[in-house]
Amino acid sequence: MSIDIETAARVAKLARIKVEDDQLPELAHAFNDILGFIEQLNEVDVDGVEPMVSVTPMRLARRVDGVTDGDQQDKVLKNAPDAREGFFAVPKVVE
Repeated sequence: MSIDIETAARVAKLARIKVEDDQLPELAHAFNDILGFIEQLNEVDVDGVEPMVSVTPMRLARRVDGVTDGDQQDKVLKNAPDAREGFFAVPKVVE
């Protein structure tokens, strides 16, 4: 895939980056360099390679998935303009 000057200008416009016309060829060349590097990465065989967090073996820090703040239904429903049977009551909007 190759990026031409018109495509580089469109990408710059979509990214809301002001690029002068004389800088568009350089931007297109930079995009092509990036795409070339991505194509090189796609050619690498990674079958059987485990995903890593870091180059040194380590595990992600984990935490207990427990409720730390809850059982405040009454406090929350005090803010509701209309609450019924422990829930927010809203007007019907679909016929």
